Amino acid sequence: MVSFTHMTVILPIQPRSKSLEIKTADQIAAVVYGPKFAATPISVNKKEFEKTFKTAGESTIIELQGLEAPVQVLVKDVVFSPIKGGIVHVDFYVVEKGKEMATHVPLHFIGEAPVVKLGGVVNKVLHEVHITCKPADLPAHIDVDLEVLVTLEDSIHVSDIKCPKGVKITDEATDAVALVEVIKEEVVEEAPISVEDIEVEKKGKAEEEAAA
Repeated sequence: MVSFTHMTVILPIQPRSKSLEIKTADQIAAVVYGPKFAATPISVNKKEFEKTFKTAGESTIIELQGLEAPVQVLVKDVVFSPIKGGIVHVDFYVVEKGKEMATHVPLHFIGEAPVVKLGGVVNKVLHEVHITCKPADLPAHIDVDLEVLVTLEDSIHVSDIKCPKGVKITDEATDAVALVEVIKEEVVEEAPISVEDIEVEKKGKAEEEAAA
């Protein structure tokens, strides 16, 4: 079973001059650009963006409000400070309504695999898939149900994922999404004790007693 979630998140921003530096700790410098959208410098509230980015990531359309008109974008790049840490710059890429785009969406694994009761361990190999679709059809994530893993031979591949209308996965159909593995316990075999070893041990003990 596979399900999909579509969502758009709203994020307020402010225009800024190219020469204006962000001097307040609660603001992050950013830029908005696209094929038909001139690069526009903006600033965004740090807490607001961090909250939005945690929810949206790089695979959810964000509507920026604060320019002449609302703009729908994807987070293209996030720059972190190598010294102090934290986000210092963000690139927003404008998506064109009605035009197909390429991006990636995360996979959410749900349900419990019955094979676990047989001693199997589920290895989640793929955590996101690359897709092409129109902005309106972009799913925030795809849920993959692990309940189909019933036997030790079962597995889930990209070809098993059913996409919603208008969405196409561009990864190889044979790529593994989740596999079942069996962890074997290592048995340490003790070396057999021969009659000669026993005799040597007895002789050694006898000599120790005689010396005492």
